[in-house]
Amino acid sequence: MKRPARFEGRRYLGDKRNQLAYDMEESTDSEASETAIQELMESEKFLAFAPDTAEEVRNRGYKIVTL
Repeated sequence: MKRPARFEGRRYLGDKRNQLAYDMEESTDSEASETAIQELMESEKFLAFAPDTAEEVRNRGYKIVTL
């Protein structure tokens, strides 16, 4: 999956609308992943996590999903 330019070095990208965090390294369906991430970027309702770890994602109340 091609990552958004500003987030090439990040593993998790969160969707503020539904509290889901996409794991961009474990993507299984490239087409579905590309579509979901593109739609998320267009919505401008996203965030990256620092530190970029699963623990930090869960600490902020997000659920990790793999497409």
